[in-house]
Amino acid sequence: MPASEMARRIGGISERVIRYRIERIVKEGYIQISAITNPKSLGYSVTADVFLEVESGAILDVAKKTSEYDCVSYVACSIGESDISIQVVGHDTDEVYQFVTEIIGKIPGVRKTTTSIVPLVLKDVYQWRIPKAACVNRNSRTIKTTKESRDGNNSTQKPIDADESIKIDTFGG
Repeated sequence: MPASEMARRIGGISERVIRYRIERIVKEGYIQISAITNPKSLGYSVTADVFLEVESGAILDVAKKTSEYDCVSYVACSIGESDISIQVVGHDTDEVYQFVTEIIGKIPGVRKTTTSIVPLVLKDVYQWRIPKAACVNRNSRTIKTTKESRDGNNSTQKPIDADESIKIDTFGG
């Protein structure tokens, strides 16, 4: 959503203030703005989640090693049935199979891999929205906004719907 549309929807706040706030939360590390490549548009038609069981002393080393491969789009250490979770993209299932068995499975410390082909993704991390309730003053059920005036910025409280979410998108100005 463009900053101008955010300002219009919030009301009482300028596009300039929206842009400033976006710059600030990027600088403070709350969000990052980047282009997201669609692997399928580049011919990587197969996505697989691969779960690794690893020797306890090698978990971090194996995770770091798997993150070095271009076809690995996600790496996380986990607690539960597997020690590491990775996502792999490939041109076809044979390429994914070869990568998992010949590369990942042979990394020192890897005891077992379990691969699940992902035929359909309904929601991905870049589609997640900050729940508006996370931005709420829990006592008053209001969200703090800033209304510009000739004398400067005045803080105001605006009632919110806790079921709404905030979408931040600076494309299109």
